[in-house]
Amino acid sequence: MILLTFATADGLRLGVKRSDGVIDVMAHAGADAAYYDPRTFYTHGQAGIAQLRALIDSLPLDAPTLDESTLDRRAPLPAPGKILCVGLNYRRHAAETGAPAPTTPILFSKFANALAHPGEAIPIPSVTQQPDYEAELAVIIGAVTRSVSQDRALDYVLGYANANDLSARDLQTRTSQWLLGKTLDKFMPLGPYLVTADAIPDPQALPIRLWLNGELRQDSHTGDMIFSVAQIIAYVSAHFTLEPGDLILTGTPEGVILGMKDKVWLKPGDSMVVEIEGLGRLENTIAG
Repeated sequence: MILLTFATADGLRLGVKRSDGVIDVMAHAGADAAYYDPRTFYTHGQAGIAQLRALIDSLPLDAPTLDESTLDRRAPLPAPGKILCVGLNYRRHAAETGAPAPTTPILFSKFANALAHPGEAIPIPSVTQQPDYEAELAVIIGAVTRSVSQDRALDYVLGYANANDLSARDLQTRTSQWLLGKTLDKFMPLGPYLVTADAIPDPQALPIRLWLNGELRQDSHTGDMIFSVAQIIAYVSAHFTLEPGDLILTGTPEGVILGMKDKVWLKPGDSMVVEIEGLGRLENTIAG
């Protein structure tokens, strides 16, 4: 299924995208409408997806739908739990930065204040002069995950989404800890969809691209990851528990501004588009 979140005068709504339009889930859920509030729905994990699928399958083929172009789309996961990120996880990206390929995953965090919606303008605060983009595959956890094996790790994935791990490089490199440069307000656009795991059978077989002002800057493939999605989940869960609604950003490929000889950092008016096969297009601009 292709899921999205949109805003109305009554609050956030969960939608299911179909070929004929978007199903407003809460409008069809009757007494169970609160269960599908997108701010809490993903904490139900895979059980919630199963219940949602049963609801959608029970609807008549001519059930009313909404025109997606008229919707105020929001980040599909509006209230993520833990937000974990993996640094230097593409071979060619590590090479372009001059860093050795890591032998274990490099983990850091973003906080919920970094979340931004599809189409939202991203403010660049005066504390940074070196804002950069990073197209990334986001993984949403769907079950309590503790000490799972690599072979079983993908069984715990609820779905996937596009993300842009915006980074303030001067703040990121100010100390050995990357956090300050990673979690500025709205520095993590997400969406426009959350696509359930059954629709993405192999997360290591996805083209991943980013355009800046129409110029293709990042053009790679998730097969270039040093640590696969399954390896990341197994590694993390060996150290602490992942829970439904947790979010993992899995690293960015080559083509970031940091890796260029002549660095022209993001500026007001710049347009960024992230596209991962099967996950739609995430478009954001830098606020003027």
